[in-house]
Amino acid sequence: MAAGKPDKAAKKAARQQKRAAAKARRGQIWQAFTMQRKEDKALIPWMLGAFLGAVALAVGIGAIFGIWLILLPIGIAVGALAAISIFGRRVQRNVYSKADGQPGAAGWALDNLRGQWRVTQAVAGTTHLDAVHRVIGRPGIVFVAEGAPHRVKGLLAQEKKRTARVAGTTPIYDVVVGNEEGQVPLKRLQRHLMKLPRNISPAQMESLEARLSALGSRAAAMPKGPMPAGAKLRSVQRTARRR
Repeated sequence: MAAGKPDKAAKKAARQQKRAAAKARRGQIWQAFTMQRKEDKALIPWMLGAFLGAVALAVGIGAIFGIWLILLPIGIAVGALAAISIFGRRVQRNVYSKADGQPGAAGWALDNLRGQWRVTQAVAGTTHLDAVHRVIGRPGIVFVAEGAPHRVKGLLAQEKKRTARVAGTTPIYDVVVGNEEGQVPLKRLQRHLMKLPRNISPAQMESLEARLSALGSRAAAMPKGPMPAGAKLRSVQRTARRR
């Protein structure tokens, strides 16, 4: 009996922790919804329209075949998912709009990449808060620069030359984040990286990361940029998907 008591206590503690985490997620979603609703007057009409549209479509199809009661719950579920998806997308657009142009915004976006990406912040930089971030992924090595174009151009060239000595035949890409010609807007950065071709395997990524870690950073004196507003977006979206 004595051995069973710790197990019961542990299970009880786990249930309490799970309930607390769920409550925190609900609070986070509600806070994000409240903030977005104040700034985005079209949010509720779009969410409500998507929900009612899905329900109406399900009921309409069901009425034709005489099974609308069966399709009604499906329509409600699909409508709820559509509303949540619209909420997540509009929040994401709002967050990226606020972060655009802030020092450190590109580094923040890279930290929110989905999938197998190894991000090293500010491998090169200046005291003006220009920075070059290194990303290792299936495409190979990607250098992402943010800051004044005339300064980051030189940083990128130096970093690519330094890295090529240990990268071997691994492809090296470079991206400058911005809204000018030839640059990639912040809101499209993740999509741009995802579209790059897959050139190396996960095992090669591990080996490459180990070799590049020995290069260290040339931006130790560079102050870190402020975290853009809404930096917890990823956890909010993940929570919304779970619901």
